[in-house]
This record gives sequence, structure tokens and C-alpha cells, in this order.
Amino acid sequence: MKFILSGDTHGTFDLDKIITFFQKQNTTYTKEDYLIICGDTGICGYSETEETKVRHILRNLPVTTLFIDGNHEDFEKLNAFPVEKWHGGNVHFIEKDIIHLMRGQIFNLGGITFFTFGGAYSPDRRYREEGISWFPEELPSRQEYLEGWENLQKSGFKVDYILTHTAPYSLVTQLRDVEGEYPLNLFLQEIEEKIRYKHWYFGHFHRDMELDEKHTGVYHRLLPLR
Repeated sequence: MKFILSGDTHGTFDLDKIITFFQKQNTTYTKEDYLIICGDTGICGYSETEETKVRHILRNLPVTTLFIDGNHEDFEKLNAFPVEKWHGGNVHFIEKDIIHLMRGQIFNLGGITFFTFGGAYSPDRRYREEGISWFPEELPSRQEYLEGWENLQKSGFKVDYILTHTAPYSLVTQLRDVEGEYPLNLFLQEIEEKIRYKHWYFGHFHRDMELDEKHTGVYHRLLPLR
């Protein structure tokens, strides 16, 4: 079982990196291997035509695609899918091999555990239209925060990997202002200070970053799990 991490794909706009990666690989992949996208995918996007193209491309990859949500998703479409249980956590099956890992969940894949918590604030929301190109659900609800914390308590605050779209407060303030996102960043900071884990991956900032030995921002590069 192999895992490949990627950052935001924004519909087809940033999807070439994934197509190119798998075209150039000499490694054999199967649907038992996973591509994980850290938010802003366009899998449930604002344009039906674009969404159809994205799903066609991902459907034809040699791997199964897992994704967390970012801030640029059509949450009305995304949340219309039924909630199902998969490898210990709640998911939306967009297709049989395109799976949304919901917020605050812990998944066990081949003995490797992942805590997932999507969502972020759209700094460009003033240029977008509510219910059309941005949705209030981009930021977590109180219930999602509570469920995430309760699941971490059940795990003894120990997982192998953390997958988020944005990042903990102490990291975000190094990168940009926390306008509108402070409660989420602070929640992730509380997790950071409590939990034991191997590595934390996030997207959102459109940069490839190794902030320290345990925090990696993904965007253009596709990376194996550390």
C-alpha cells in the first residue's frame, strides 16, 4: 500500500501535476494505493463541465483518490452525498475510488492512522457569491470541532499523520494574516500541542514548504509519506 500526497488542484487548473506525476512513474500502482489531495480539489466544484473533467481524470488514475475539503468547494454538492463509514471514519463516496475524508475523523489504512480536518477561510470571498462560489460551510461547525476532539481523545491523542487544508496558528502567522480563520487555526494549534504524531501535511498556501521536520505544505510537488 503506497500513499502520495498532493496540494490544491483547483479543478483542472492545477491538475496537470498529478497527470504528469503518474505518467512519469516507473512504479506500479493499483487501486489499493492512494493519492491524497489536501483540499481545494474541484471534485465538487462550481462548474459542472469542470467537475466532470476532474472526475474523469481522477477516475482513470491507477490509484484511489482521497481528499479533504478546502475552502473552495461546492459544499452544497459535497454535503448532499450520504455519510458512510470507511476504515474507521466518516466519508462521502463521490465515486467508488474518489472519496472525501470528512472533518474530525481518524482512518486506519493498513495499520497507518490519519486524522483529517478540512476547511479554511476564503480571503477572496468578497469577490465571490455566497451559495455559488463560496459557502459558509468552508469553516467548521461547532459539532465538527467537538467530533474531532472526541475522536482524538478516543485515540489517546496519538495518530501517525495529520491531514488538514490550513495549518495551526503558530505556523499560519509565519505565512500570512489569519483574517477570518483564527478559531480554526487556534483549534489546530490546540491539537498540535496535545497530540503525538509523525508528520502533518497541509495545502491552502499555494507553496511547497518544509516549515520544520514535522510540517510540510504541499502544492506543486507530489510526495510519499514520510
